Amino acid sequence: MSSTNYLSDRGLEPAWRTAGLRYFAYNFALRQQFGRRIQKVSVDAGFTCPNVDGTVAKGGCTFCDNRSFSPSRRLPRAGIIGQIDQSIARMRLRYKNCNTFLAYFQPATNTYAPVDVLRPLYEEALSHPQVVGLAIGTRSDCVPDEVLDLLEEFAQRTYLSVEYGLQTIHNRTLDWMNRGEHYDSFLDSVERSRGRGIEICAHAILGLPGESHEDMLATARELARVNINAVKLHNLYCVKNTKLAEQIAAGEVELMQQDDYVRTVVDFLELLPPTMVVERISGDAPPDYFIGPDWCLDKPAVKLAIEAEFERRDSWQGKNYRESE
Repeated sequence: MSSTNYLSDRGLEPAWRTAGLRYFAYNFALRQQFGRRIQKVSVDAGFTCPNVDGTVAKGGCTFCDNRSFSPSRRLPRAGIIGQIDQSIARMRLRYKNCNTFLAYFQPATNTYAPVDVLRPLYEEALSHPQVVGLAIGTRSDCVPDEVLDLLEEFAQRTYLSVEYGLQTIHNRTLDWMNRGEHYDSFLDSVERSRGRGIEICAHAILGLPGESHEDMLATARELARVNINAVKLHNLYCVKNTKLAEQIAAGEVELMQQDDYVRTVVDFLELLPPTMVVERISGDAPPDYFIGPDWCLDKPAVKLAIEAEFERRDSWQGKNYRESE
């Protein structure tokens, strides 16, 4: 077995590098696939989670209040089509020339139901004339084979992304966050998802309590080894009415500072294969729910800081990626 640098040793120059980007950004990937701008619109199908309803745990993840993560859960819940129309109206205030969208089943666990419940929900979203695909957020312990069979069926006729909330590969941290599942569950779901035409995406959080810089990079190296299709990154931030808020108030947890986060994101992306789409590089929450850190509310500034760090290093996603042969 030997290791090679994917770019320098193979002489590869992916399209995003040719376009002058430092990482394989999601909007670039979607434009390549669809030939135009695509945006996600949030949909709340009314699901709960197995670590909320007591199936695997109670109280939900330590950091989680779904209302802070999803605009669709902060509004009176209309039907699927009504929610999509509401989201498109909001999107058009910012993206005036965007006319095609992905229906993003975002809050809670959106495969946590029998197939005969899931099918009509996904079908209704796809029936909207401006929806060209689905993104489905879920947990790795909520995709039995019959659900994956259903997702494969949809993937045969539309773009379909499944987002698994990995957060970290370290089981001690997953226990801290009351996740109710361990890393082996993620590996199992990924292997059963492969070969079905599904885009496999993982969420990862940087700055989790007790994790060193090397722990976070270990998650990057493992994602590179597993070689999923896409990743979403954000810092650990705090919203009201969560266990994390209590821990911060008690001085038990400190949140990552921007400079540390920026350096860690660049270190993380340098380890990922250049073929892995980066769907998100930071996160925030509505001010009414938000506790901190304040710097992550300015997402454009965080993005510029990450790009500046890449520029300072003369680096890019995949620069330190090693592919085993």
